[in-house]
Amino acid sequence: MRRTLSLLVLVLALAALPAWAGDCTATYGAGAKAFSLATGSPGELGLLEQLANAFNAKHGSSLCWMKAGSGASLKLLKEKQADMIMVHAPAAEKAAVGEGWAVGRTLIGSNEFYIVGPKADPAGIAKAKDAGDAYAKIAAAKATFFSRGDNSGTHKKELAVWEKSGVKPAGDWYIVTKDFMMATLKRADAEGGYFMTDSSTWIAARKDLKGLSILFKGDPFLVNTYHTLVQPAGATPGQATAMAFVEFVGSAAGQKIIADYGAKEYGEGIYNDAAYAKKYDH
Repeated sequence: MRRTLSLLVLVLALAALPAWAGDCTATYGAGAKAFSLATGSPGELGLLEQLANAFNAKHGSSLCWMKAGSGASLKLLKEKQADMIMVHAPAAEKAAVGEGWAVGRTLIGSNEFYIVGPKADPAGIAKAKDAGDAYAKIAAAKATFFSRGDNSGTHKKELAVWEKSGVKPAGDWYIVTKDFMMATLKRADAEGGYFMTDSSTWIAARKDLKGLSILFKGDPFLVNTYHTLVQPAGATPGQATAMAFVEFVGSAAGQKIIADYGAKEYGEGIYNDAAYAKKYDH
């Protein structure tokens, strides 16, 4: 009987855990108000940890970070496996809000995309007039190009640039990695290929990249805005804390963390704040 009761208590305890319990890439804080957030680069590069630590200290909360690109993060939100997400896929974000399974779409900052490649630039993209022209030159030269191919925000933007170029990429030169930003950037460096990376990852990794250079940047189309999306009220146990976190990230204190992040370590901030990003938010 005692064993049966113990098993029953264990089952009830497990049932009370959030749906995402055990799936955390990292957990920040140990407070009772637990919430979960899915994102890619802001977590991978450490910005999320700084934001979470500042928030948790004042709210008695803990944050479960699940590492996922924008496409996967949106899926986790739709399936109620995350309380909130930070993503850079504007069309998909707006669709989620329109369909009613996401709220709280808030601009929090930006970076931009760089097209990097071998220093010799065999496709000659340094002379391209815009991002679409750069991709057309890569395709014409059949120069090695790496695509994440994972439905992430980066992959969605890459496909939009290919559409602008008028090219449907295919062939041995077009390599799909199904991997995250940092891993794909390092592979491009190792194998001498072109890749579209976000500026934040480039700044964080550049000291270790021996074969790549920034060959094209500056097209306004390549500005990369980040937004939050949250579960509707009452949809998940951590929804209210997630909404409070969104308010913090948008506050002066949260925005200062975003604008300053990386400056000490890399010599420059690696994200822009929402005030800057607003110029490019559509």
